[in-house]
Amino acid sequence: MAIASWMPRPGHELVLLEGSQQYFAALVAAIDSARAEVLLETYIFDFTGGAAEVAYALERAARRGVTVRVVADGFGSAPPPPIWEERFLDAGVQWRMYRPIGNWDLLWPGSWRRLHRKLCVVDGNLAFCGGINILDDFHDPNHGPLTSPRFDFAVQARGPLVGYAHLAMRRTWQRFKTVKGYARLAGALSSLRPSTAAAVPLPPPEHPESRSRAALVLRDNVRNRGRIEKAYRRAIGRAHDEIIIANAYFVPGGKMRRALISAAKRGVKVSLLLQGRYEYFMQYYASRPVYGALLAAGVEIYEYSASFLHAKVATVDGHWATVGSSNLDPLSLLLAREANIVVEDREFAGQLTARLRRAMAEEGRRMNPDEYANRPLHQRVLERLALGIMRVLLMIQGKKYL
Repeated sequence: MAIASWMPRPGHELVLLEGSQQYFAALVAAIDSARAEVLLETYIFDFTGGAAEVAYALERAARRGVTVRVVADGFGSAPPPPIWEERFLDAGVQWRMYRPIGNWDLLWPGSWRRLHRKLCVVDGNLAFCGGINILDDFHDPNHGPLTSPRFDFAVQARGPLVGYAHLAMRRTWQRFKTVKGYARLAGALSSLRPSTAAAVPLPPPEHPESRSRAALVLRDNVRNRGRIEKAYRRAIGRAHDEIIIANAYFVPGGKMRRALISAAKRGVKVSLLLQGRYEYFMQYYASRPVYGALLAAGVEIYEYSASFLHAKVATVDGHWATVGSSNLDPLSLLLAREANIVVEDREFAGQLTARLRRAMAEEGRRMNPDEYANRPLHQRVLERLALGIMRVLLMIQGKKYL
């Protein structure tokens, strides 16, 4: 099966999940019902609050004989706490760290090629994909407790795309050639072979033509380098009425900026819901220099500050939508492994559109073009500094952007 089949196909059952509470509840239920295999990939695996419930579910599954394989990014995640190392080792949970790094490793070429996608496949027939890490919405590793939950989404999916997700994750697992440096759980990593657990088959849908059209769209550094950005630009280029994008770290390249400006100039209402709360210096300030041209073209920009905005979603004309892990910034579009689900379905897109509109109206503040143009000098200096740092890091990685 080729992973490159990224055009939406019919026959999918999709459930939109908002926040870690909905996502973890669905994920734990799926893991608890697993009969053969659970594959999980995440950028961050934390063990605080509700995230621990996912860890317990993985442990339970492994203890009843289910093959459980977890891959966490070596920059986004620390190794599990000692108590969880022991529990996973004893239960048989197979855990690996994707490209773990030392203190200065990020200055080396290729070090920013992270595993940023958030995927889970259970028994080969149920998949989860989105932007939500295994991280409680009310906890932040850098900022501590949060008074309001992060704003983020995931999708639960059945249908043809699950097979592509399953194959992609098995290929990732097979790439680990040695256990050296991939976690302190080396004793649990006893097999490098792909899983032989058989998928539990689902009956074919009675009316596949009535189900959602959807596809898994991957970004990697080999066969799928520009898939996610091209999917965005294709949808933006075909828009007639409305484009809504909610994105945590928004530093679009020239092609994406021109696509949005072109849409606005031809009369499409373009609305962006972006991060309004300081989280990371580079991502927060580097995005702002690109706002001017967008605002001048009539693009509406809303800043979300009720909590951290972590969503990477969009809707177009009420019938196209995407939910996934990819930001519209160079780290996601040029370097990281990402996964988005693209959907062509009015009911699904309408549900997401309604939630985004409500977030803009009730939890966002619309940016005033005049205020932006007259922002203080010190803010402009910080913006240019952040953008400069981003460009230097990209040059180290052998990439040019913006």
